[in-house]
Amino acid sequence: MARCIEHPFPFSRDEGANIERRGGSTKKEAKANDGEVSMKIKSGPIFDGSDFPVSMARLAIMRGLGVDIDELREKPIIAVAGSHTEMNPGHMHLGVLAERVKEGVHAAGGIPFEFNVPAPCDGFTEGNEGMRFVLPQRELIADAVETYVRSMLFDGLVLIASCDKIIPGMIMAACRLDLPTIMVTGGPNSFHIRFGPRYRGSVFHKDYQELLDKLETTTCATCGACELMGTANTFQCLAEAMGLTIPGSANVPAFHSEKLLLARKAGMRVVRMVEEGLTARKVLSLKSLENALMVDLAIGGSTNSALHLPAIAHALGSALPLSRFNDFNRRIPTLCSIAPNGPHGILDLYRAGGVPAVMKEIADDLHLDTMNVMGQTLEEALGDVEVKDRGVIRSRANPFFPEGGTVVLYGNLAPDGAVVKQSAVDREMMRFEGPARVFESEAECLAALRENRLRDGEVVVIRNEGPRGGPGMPETLAVTAGLELHGLRRIALVTDGRFSGATSGPCVGHVSPEAFDGGPIALIRDGDLISIDIPARTIEVRLTESELEDRRKGWKPREKEIPRGFMRRYVRLVTTAARGAVLEA
Repeated sequence: MARCIEHPFPFSRDEGANIERRGGSTKKEAKANDGEVSMKIKSGPIFDGSDFPVSMARLAIMRGLGVDIDELREKPIIAVAGSHTEMNPGHMHLGVLAERVKEGVHAAGGIPFEFNVPAPCDGFTEGNEGMRFVLPQRELIADAVETYVRSMLFDGLVLIASCDKIIPGMIMAACRLDLPTIMVTGGPNSFHIRFGPRYRGSVFHKDYQELLDKLETTTCATCGACELMGTANTFQCLAEAMGLTIPGSANVPAFHSEKLLLARKAGMRVVRMVEEGLTARKVLSLKSLENALMVDLAIGGSTNSALHLPAIAHALGSALPLSRFNDFNRRIPTLCSIAPNGPHGILDLYRAGGVPAVMKEIADDLHLDTMNVMGQTLEEALGDVEVKDRGVIRSRANPFFPEGGTVVLYGNLAPDGAVVKQSAVDREMMRFEGPARVFESEAECLAALRENRLRDGEVVVIRNEGPRGGPGMPETLAVTAGLELHGLRRIALVTDGRFSGATSGPCVGHVSPEAFDGGPIALIRDGDLISIDIPARTIEVRLTESELEDRRKGWKPREKEIPRGFMRRYVRLVTTAARGAVLEA
């Protein structure tokens, strides 16, 4: 601090003159040019004086941070991209994890700078207009992380997040940036039912009869992502399966002391990754995404994976078509009975060995030559891993369900595909046929539910809820929850919108092309017979092609009022759900 008072400018007058005479090169830069390995591949130009005198003005601004300029010249600068927010339990504790990450960066010889991105909560926005703005924020989060990190010339990146949209958005940015990158997941919370007198060893609402007990299976008792295998915990698991986290860290509970230790270790590790030149694209590849897809199938992950994995592949400059789910789901069984598939929660998965134990069980199918952030191959990382509880992570010889959780259906109702979580469907509903009951929006369907106008045996069709027509492809969890509360058990739901990872039953989403783009779902009328055959991977409406074409002649897209701002740009640029609902110019 005394030096700051003695020298109010980042360069002394003599040093500035020397830099000008040398044409901008400092002695330290000259050493690097002579063969010294630089830790400042990106941030070096900020400090090397090559753009003198602008560099002096820039460093004068940085002196306002209260950091030592000499340290900044020597040490790698690490971006700590967090998603701390006070608005939901999944992210309320991430500020504490960020502090531990920064401790680790300092300890390893780096200098961290933290910034944050939005952290929307699906649960808070279910059934209201806010839900339309949740999936689009994935693109904003990816763009915010990418553009901020590019603009500030960071040397490495730590990503801290817990929930849906934020994790995949951050990973998309990591793909684009290709910096040394590590992710710290916020971990699962515990549901309140675990602490109640009527806990029966299950966190699944279907295992309880009383409404209060059912509510306690969805009530967050601690910080962290909702304990079921929704999209939040699915993508915490998949981030680890991709190799982007410290092995064994994804399922550590948010409130566990180990989470703090792992955050500090991640901060230390990213500095070593800078030294080693281990960048995101050396970890993330099409092979690592296929590993994540296979883990998703084995854990009974969220159907939103069918949006986010193709979007991450797109950020890598590659493609992961929906059909890849069907390529793998007959080979990879569902090993875990985690709600909404069954009674267990993510805390049980952690106790049973977590993601590494799941990967060990399906290792014969995985790409074992992929790399993780520790510099290990997957084969090395799984060497000593064991399953600790076969009741939670079953063997391939005795799976919870013989096929993978997520299935893609094709047919004349969804030529480009539709998605269903078969591991959460009652076995007698795997094949279902019934007359269509068509609604032009989720709101219309909710109104019919409240008025008891729906009947068992019907196929409820909710359209105009896709990426463009929604707009924003909202979840329709409010409808699926309403169907159950009304005791409607033999009813199917088909939509061009999407579902929460918590959805169970024959709920088919992501129908593509969507109604707004003139997909066949736009042409369905009340009473049309719809057939869903999950084992056969088909979804059909009993109409001929000529009948569909006759109806198309009088069809017009349903226009909605869209508020000024980002959503209007989103509707112009967003691709189909089958392509991950990414933005393309």
